[in-house]
Amino acid sequence: MTAPSNPLTQEELKADLTLEQLQQLVGLVEYDASKDPFPVTAMDSVGFVVGNATQTANFYQLALGMDLEAYRGPETGCRDSKSYVLRSGSARFVFTGGVTPDSPVLDHHRKHGDGVVDLALEVPDVDRCIDHARAVGATILEEPHDVTDEHGTVRVAAIAAYGETRHTLVDRSRYDGPYLPGYVARTTTVTRGEGHPRRLFQAIDHCVGNVELGRMDEWVEFYNKVMGFTNMAEFIGDDIATDYSALMSKVVASGNHRVKFPLNEPAVAKRKSQIDEYLEFYDGAGCQHIALATNDILRSVDILRDNGIEFLDTPDSYYDDPELRERIGKVRVPIEELKKRRILVDRDEDGYLLQIFTKPMGDRPTVFYEFIERHGSLGFGKGNFKALFEAIEREQEARGNL
Repeated sequence: MTAPSNPLTQEELKADLTLEQLQQLVGLVEYDASKDPFPVTAMDSVGFVVGNATQTANFYQLALGMDLEAYRGPETGCRDSKSYVLRSGSARFVFTGGVTPDSPVLDHHRKHGDGVVDLALEVPDVDRCIDHARAVGATILEEPHDVTDEHGTVRVAAIAAYGETRHTLVDRSRYDGPYLPGYVARTTTVTRGEGHPRRLFQAIDHCVGNVELGRMDEWVEFYNKVMGFTNMAEFIGDDIATDYSALMSKVVASGNHRVKFPLNEPAVAKRKSQIDEYLEFYDGAGCQHIALATNDILRSVDILRDNGIEFLDTPDSYYDDPELRERIGKVRVPIEELKKRRILVDRDEDGYLLQIFTKPMGDRPTVFYEFIERHGSLGFGKGNFKALFEAIEREQEARGNL
């Protein structure tokens, strides 16, 4: 790709990330935004609705090492909800909970439980993106408009995606406030232990959406047509099945690969797949998991475990398989160290990656996280799918949902 270099975003600069780090962390590629009808610069934030935003914000500071940056609530004039903005590197999460009994946030939570409502995108031209989206039939949830405070002006709009998920489009090039107008700056009150790293993850690698049977291609086409995303990978058939459950998956990505959205749908199998379980307990399509890029997965996993994060288990046989060892070859740490932590490893023609998955983060078996460390590989751990799905099935069986 002989396109101009990618400039670093404000959030990446704040996080002291370099272009070289991003290329390794998330597989960033060269790209020319001038030829894109819907240019996307980066993920702006992931917005969640949760049952208790105050406690969730504390938990993510304590357990995931995130820093509190901004707040909105009754004290700032927002009477029906509270929102906390947390950051780790260039990854930004916004947790919103209902305050008043008639808050629409509580209606959403009653149906879906804790989950992702907004995959917000940083764009250089909100109006250009909305004009294109409207022309090709997208549902516009919010027309382009300015929001302003003493820190400047942000241009925003929003379009509908799968289920009740939205993509808020944000241009904050004229703004230097803590997050958005209406929010006030807050700082982390958590005291980190001696030797705790500055952060446990540096960026969002990808966000996975689960959609209903037969609708994956429809949403792939949506991202192709509306947002100009390209098809990056496809997983069907035996690649992505066990003896009991199956699914199909396709991956779409923005031009620069800063934003990657795998999309899953269930496939016919003997028993209920993880996608079926998600759709049942989330009550519809939604974001299943978020992959977080780290440059030291071993250290991050050790600290996350000490902080109470639970990960899926992988049997010893995975690591002892001579075929795996031959296929993987040499990686930066001995297989025995990965085995001790239950970290998965996969290699493709571009390099290798290390990855591990948490158990669901809330009461419902819906949203979870992946931690990923890339070394050249642009893939998603295809060689690990079977081991991963079998681990998920063991958890489903324990819940009585397989």
